[in-house]
Amino acid sequence: MAELSELLHAELLASLPDKDPIVMVNLVRFREHSLDGDGSGWDAYSRYSKADMPLLRKVGGTVLWAGRVAAMAFGVADAGRWDWIVLVQYPSKAAFLEMMTSADYARINTDRENGVEDHLIFAADETYSKLAKPSTR
Repeated sequence: MAELSELLHAELLASLPDKDPIVMVNLVRFREHSLDGDGSGWDAYSRYSKADMPLLRKVGGTVLWAGRVAAMAFGVADAGRWDWIVLVQYPSKAAFLEMMTSADYARINTDRENGVEDHLIFAADETYSKLAKPSTR
């Protein structure tokens, strides 16, 4: 997998307006075995997720929903296989970039890289939600 700095589209994200919350839609495909030999890809990703929670809270973010992909419901079945979907809300795109570019995140990202074969994150701004707006930091 490429380095985080190569994958993070920080300049593109920085060009987007930063006045509202943003939801990051994560699509994750796990490795069968963690690259460090410490369990499965899921095991490594679980270690990463546990370490990421304090960093996420520090910037005012929260996990809205996470779950296992059960089946392809619509679309081209062979277009990609995803194991896990996570919706993470940040108070702003600046908060997301703050976390992703921090030294603390760089330290924990190894478990994500060891466990994940592929990982896409889509930045989505809100057009409609029944969820309460997060408070600003």
